[in-house]
Amino acid sequence: MGLTADRIRASLDEVASREPAIARALERAGYPEPRIRPTGYKTMLRTIVGQQVSVAAATSMWNKLEAELGANFKPTCLLERDFDTLRACGLSRQKQGYARSLCELVAAGEVDFDNLPTDDEEAIAELTKIKGIGRWSAEIYLLFAEGRPDIWPAGDLAVMAGIGKILGMEERPDEKATRALAEPWRPHRGATAIFTWHCYNNPAL
Repeated sequence: MGLTADRIRASLDEVASREPAIARALERAGYPEPRIRPTGYKTMLRTIVGQQVSVAAATSMWNKLEAELGANFKPTCLLERDFDTLRACGLSRQKQGYARSLCELVAAGEVDFDNLPTDDEEAIAELTKIKGIGRWSAEIYLLFAEGRPDIWPAGDLAVMAGIGKILGMEERPDEKATRALAEPWRPHRGATAIFTWHCYNNPAL
């Protein structure tokens, strides 16, 4: 289950009680909307399809892929298709390599989206076994699909910029500083990350 509006609100209220800058930003910007994605390998596959292309292009590719493989396709369906068939769906050689890595690992039971480790770092390590999936993509999946409450994607540009803005910092903090800043907000960093995206381009702040 993703982070619902109620869970986000409760977590942010707790963080706001510890951090006055968060409380002030919350008063001005309000609570963010939930971002919930389905669990399962298809959500990760959509991430791969969407890498480095526009939302419109990613949607077009996904629609072509579903038209070719079927709405409820299994990982083996993709693995059975040749290069030219997947290329016709818009998948470059690189994306095909990443998609095949994902589907091969899922088909072999080496990555089980229904039973990822409960420890966040262990789950990230398992997901990053997939070719083309880095820490950020793994964190985004765990945050939005599984609703893990303490995921903090410190390497995300908008998270770095958003938290710098909220805290009134003159310069955007780097990934290391962003990670350190959020330590006092455990175990509610997931909702705080969603709030930084909400604040990033918010004219109220």
